[in-house]
Amino acid sequence: MPRLPLSRLPQSLKAAAPAPAYYIYGGEGILKDEALTLILDRALEPGTRDFNLDTFSAQQLDPAELPAACATLPMMAERRVVVLRDIEVWKRKSKAKLPAVQYLDRPMTETVLVMVQGNGDDPDDDLASRCSSIECVAPTGDQLEAWLDDRLAAHGVAVVPAAREHLIRATGGDLGVLTAEVQKLSGLQVDGPLDADTVGALVGIRFGETADDWRDAVLRDDTARALMLVPRLLESPGVSGVKLVTALGTSLLALRWARATAERHRIRDAVLATRIKTELLFTARPSVGSYDPAAKLLAQVVGRWPLPRLQAAAAAALDADIALKSTTISDEAGILTDLVLVLGASRVKQAA
Repeated sequence: MPRLPLSRLPQSLKAAAPAPAYYIYGGEGILKDEALTLILDRALEPGTRDFNLDTFSAQQLDPAELPAACATLPMMAERRVVVLRDIEVWKRKSKAKLPAVQYLDRPMTETVLVMVQGNGDDPDDDLASRCSSIECVAPTGDQLEAWLDDRLAAHGVAVVPAAREHLIRATGGDLGVLTAEVQKLSGLQVDGPLDADTVGALVGIRFGETADDWRDAVLRDDTARALMLVPRLLESPGVSGVKLVTALGTSLLALRWARATAERHRIRDAVLATRIKTELLFTARPSVGSYDPAAKLLAQVVGRWPLPRLQAAAAAALDADIALKSTTISDEAGILTDLVLVLGASRVKQAA
């Protein structure tokens, strides 16, 4: 049976009738709820929805009762839906899932069974291989932007491009936080698209003072700004020294790829940015924020970072990460300050 990313589920449901069984898994709970909603809206008729929808938890349902629950005929409708949550409690080698496996080999044509895995573990192959599986993982880059655009449009919120980018940066791409912020923005009564300062004031993080902005300042060798942002970021909810260093380390690895590509193919500027976006970001999907700004940034700063400097920078970031995870060396602000100064000094040494 096919495994689909959530982005392909709407098209699949539009093109054909719902599958006999779905297996929804992954670490992003909001996306699991969205996948379930899409299936229910397609499979059930609004007027008889309450009569033809049953929801169970695998924690309470006797596994042997599942086939009987699925065998009930729909009432005044073409099909019914059975939702089974928390299926992770059925251990992969447990006999508890055998009735479900046997049912999935010969499912009822009038019933759509939707199994939802509550945790972020890999799917159970015995169950997933017999279903249309929907993977719900945190979107990044263009996928995250598309997800946010859909939510903004659904709430009737218009923002300028800089405000949209700041919203992603300020929330770190967390779907739960983004959902809450979009709901808050929808309550504003303003004329025209919201600007970046308005969005920043409502989110509580000023425009230009996000973790991605700190990373950008480091890569641009704007040491003064990077140092200024350290204490402000550490006061922000959800921001830690480890999170900042991890984000910087990921970008350094992407920059190393960009530098090697630039040298190998003798390209730069817009040509290099396009190659970064299509060959690295769209393929590996690293967590570097929005892909278009990230690709442009890497192409702009690549000349500042020869490969030996990048190797030294990666080592310094690793040392900082180890120090941040130790409770005996220094505080977060001190470690991050030292890291920024070391990386800034490495630019001077390279220039010399």
